[in-house]
Amino acid sequence: MNWINAVVQGLLLGGLYALFACGLSLLFGVMRIINLAHGDIAVLGAFLVWSITTRANVSPLLGLALALPVMLALGYALQYTVLARSLRGGTLTPLLVTFGLSIVIQNGLLQAYSPDVRSLGGSAGTLSTGSWHLTAQLSIPYLGVLTLATAVLMLGGLQLCLRHTGWGREMRATALDSDTAALVGVPASAVYARATAIAVGVATVAGTFLAVHSTFDPSSGPTQLIFAFEAVVIGGLGSLWGTLTGGIVLGVAQTIGATIDPQYSILAGHLDFLGILASPRGRSLITRSTT
Repeated sequence: MNWINAVVQGLLLGGLYALFACGLSLLFGVMRIINLAHGDIAVLGAFLVWSITTRANVSPLLGLALALPVMLALGYALQYTVLARSLRGGTLTPLLVTFGLSIVIQNGLLQAYSPDVRSLGGSAGTLSTGSWHLTAQLSIPYLGVLTLATAVLMLGGLQLCLRHTGWGREMRATALDSDTAALVGVPASAVYARATAIAVGVATVAGTFLAVHSTFDPSSGPTQLIFAFEAVVIGGLGSLWGTLTGGIVLGVAQTIGATIDPQYSILAGHLDFLGILASPRGRSLITRSTT
């Protein structure tokens, strides 16, 4: 029963990793860049939701709804002021720019909020602590189910929009060949701004669930970036449904490792990632992503 519980908890944890990886996968699929500031943007969103929740004395979900428009606008601003110029500088420039952006966000959060850890678990009430007890050793937390359901809805919604809407077709056309798409009237700058805004918005959702699920501080971003990157690579670069699969694989690996020994939790996930990366499938993914 312990192993069954580990797999169930891993599935639910994978939903959180999939949320973090969603925006990273979208930006790579559309703009062919890896945003090294993605984790810090998610933590920035978590701090914004924390500020709204604590000062207005509202629930984290309402705080998220109020914070999302601000973060979406920030996504548009980042594209037009920072990322647009870096895209013209080759493949290495966006990495350096987003790395610098990561440092700026971390230091800005340190100045504004101090290094103290924070959490939204207390503001979420039974959502963060309640669970369905199926047996003495098997329980399903409310928060885990909500996180996984949100990940499935967001990834599924994005996939449907990319396949069946006009702006989705514009994104796919721009991702395939931005110059040819521009010849038929699809402005790459507007498509990239829309993709960045969506990625920042989803990152904010992921940061909020992280804040309810556990603690966070201004330096939490790089750790979440690593988990998101591993989920993206495991599932396939640029694949949204693959991102969900990758997050679940990573989550199950960590919970099974924790069942064997609590010290092996994070290590098991990293070893799983390295094993897939070293496999023929992993090498083919790297080859396709660099061509």
